Amino acid sequence: MSAGSGRFWCAHAWLPGGLAAGVLVSCADDGTISAVELVDQPPPGAEVLAGVVLPGFANAHSHVFHRALRGRTHGDGGTFWTWREAMYALAARLDPDSYLGLATAVFAEMAVAGITCVGEFHYLHHDRDGRRYADPNAMAEALREAARRAGVRLTLLDTCYLAGGIGRELAGTQRRFGDGSARQWADRHAGLRPDANTRIGAAIHSVRAVPADQVADVLAGAGPDQPLHVHLSEQPAENADCLAAHGCTPTRLLHDAGVLGPRTTAVHATHLTAEDIGLLGGTGTAVCLCPSTEADLGDGLGPAGDLAEAGCPISLGTDQSALIDMLGEARALEYGERLRTGRRGRFTPAELVGALTAAGHTALGWPGAGRIAPGAPADLVMVDPGTVRTAGALPEQVPLVASAADVAEVVVGGAVVARDGEHARLGDVAALLRAEVTALWR
Repeated sequence: MSAGSGRFWCAHAWLPGGLAAGVLVSCADDGTISAVELVDQPPPGAEVLAGVVLPGFANAHSHVFHRALRGRTHGDGGTFWTWREAMYALAARLDPDSYLGLATAVFAEMAVAGITCVGEFHYLHHDRDGRRYADPNAMAEALREAARRAGVRLTLLDTCYLAGGIGRELAGTQRRFGDGSARQWADRHAGLRPDANTRIGAAIHSVRAVPADQVADVLAGAGPDQPLHVHLSEQPAENADCLAAHGCTPTRLLHDAGVLGPRTTAVHATHLTAEDIGLLGGTGTAVCLCPSTEADLGDGLGPAGDLAEAGCPISLGTDQSALIDMLGEARALEYGERLRTGRRGRFTPAELVGALTAAGHTALGWPGAGRIAPGAPADLVMVDPGTVRTAGALPEQVPLVASAADVAEVVVGGAVVARDGEHARLGDVAALLRAEVTALWR
């Protein structure tokens, strides 16, 4: 992704202190913000962003290949576990070339929706028989290249996935996910290197997929500075299996193994006890919620408000990408709390914007991003305040009513990546998606 430079005058911009009118954002040659000034009128030569400008959105939890399941798993009922079989069937079809094509299209869809940074929870490592490619990280490198082509920042959350359930071996397509042991995972993981557009992180798939006695080896392989993510208590069956095998909840198991802490993000965290919430909050562990996926798969409503009150930073993700709309995820976070508690306004507009932006970037290892402030990456998302969804809304409440369809311009590193739903480099994203998804299912 090449850096841009220039000046953008924003009719309204969401600054660290809140929404402000008449904001001039100047960009340096390295793609960072060099100055933020309050200016009543656009100066000559500045590009005018006439809407409500937010920092770039961070999609803190993505499984990019799941996008090819959209519109193909929703009509027949079932559960998370039956949906998973369709996911395995899709995973069996991918190789580095098709993964690159699909991921490029999906990351481009994210870009036009205002996502400027994505955390890819990556476990599709090996060939169809579970053997390593000549380049052991060929599938990861396809993701890196796809993000570069789409113009979004990437945190590659390289995932350790060793078991088909507690006490069960990998079988079938799952063999593509496994490295044999946590130490072998760590050896492969060590071959991944960051670059200007990519951060490297690690993930423990879940307590179902990484045996408790190998968690320490994952921590050692990840090192102390990488972001660490883990699926946590997404399903009641996960909790029941962990209690039966270990006599404790997944949260307690991870806590006692030293996994929880400020660099760790627990994804979903849906089915928690009061003790679990205390452990997560007390350790400063972040939580990434994925409301559209949790609803689509019938997972349930997690205790988002309780987690926030306990001290957990809250971020958001698209997960299976049944919906790529971070504004929709933010609204669903608040609506879920309304349904769960019968109370409106648990999360303020400012808190929702924080979950969309700064909190997600921090969870992905970009702690200076997600802010319109000097020194931050010049990543901007303009929301059109005059669409049928946003017309008449107060500017400070636009995040509560807008959708991805209202994202009118996206800037990454000072360069325009998308405008009016079309990708600046890749063009018609719908056509690109249609071609890649159709080819996979032939």
